[in-house]
Amino acid sequence: MCLLLLLSVSARASVAVLVEQPYGGLSRINPAGHSAVYLDHVCAESPVKLRACREGEVGVVISRYDGIDKYDWLAMPLVTYLYAVDSPDQIPETMDRAGEIQIRDRYRRAHLEEIAPDLPDGKAPSGNWYELVGSAYDRTIYGFSVKTTPDQDAELIAVFNDRKNVERYNGAFINCADFARVTINRFYPHAIRRNFIGDFGITSPKSVARGLAHYAAKHPEAGLQVFVIPQVKGELPRSHPIEGVSESLLKKYGLPLVVLSPTTTAAILVAYISHDRFAMPKDAPQLDLHEAEIKSVQVPTPIAPSGRVPLPPANVSATTPSGGVPE
Repeated sequence: MCLLLLLSVSARASVAVLVEQPYGGLSRINPAGHSAVYLDHVCAESPVKLRACREGEVGVVISRYDGIDKYDWLAMPLVTYLYAVDSPDQIPETMDRAGEIQIRDRYRRAHLEEIAPDLPDGKAPSGNWYELVGSAYDRTIYGFSVKTTPDQDAELIAVFNDRKNVERYNGAFINCADFARVTINRFYPHAIRRNFIGDFGITSPKSVARGLAHYAAKHPEAGLQVFVIPQVKGELPRSHPIEGVSESLLKKYGLPLVVLSPTTTAAILVAYISHDRFAMPKDAPQLDLHEAEIKSVQVPTPIAPSGRVPLPPANVSATTPSGGVPE
């Protein structure tokens, strides 16, 4: 019975929305952050082709990007996406700017020359290719995970491999959060919808997490679990809290809005309270990549992402990894 229980736990497949904190100067203008999708039983044959994971592999991160070799989506192994290395044993404990540039470029030269080739002088190209590797050096990432089945994973692999992969990015209505929303809805139809009130129809990373959490509260069979991947310690500036559209307007322009139009400000406040308020989880368990590698991806213990959304009881434990982890 114990053996069967262990097999059933390790075989549990899942898909997770990754909600990534904003960082750098752009975060002052656009505090929405970035959104991606993590599948623990789907892996990357290449950045543009998916396959089922083999034993010991820990899954893939897929997201929509702007201006990377004219592709709409690209897929990277989880460890690479977070740390720009091939194995959890290679993850640095600390990171500075020079080290980040070096480790990213080293991985690009080894694996991503077709997408981001050297310049004529042999130097690394400009552009957004850096978003594919080493995300956890720049920011803290929250994960909201729900169950999948082998048939669902296989169907997603077939769909992504068969359809045209041509850039479609639009910051307002075809952005990274829209990609996450549509992908999750392939597994759980209508689970996440556009937030026309709180986000004025613009899908934000925070609204995708909020929608999935509320859906799972009504459908406990989805098995929502939450985890965090901390920003790697070091000299790099720390990332900033994630905000939704109405939340950002109130925090940045609340006083001028009150002066210009108290009625408009009141409407935005109501929209925020009723349809946009959502807190990222505090004291969430960290995703342990060493444990995941051994058990072919085991998702951490769930906790409530906000006081208003209850989650199911924990059935899988997580331990703290030795190392920590623009839109």
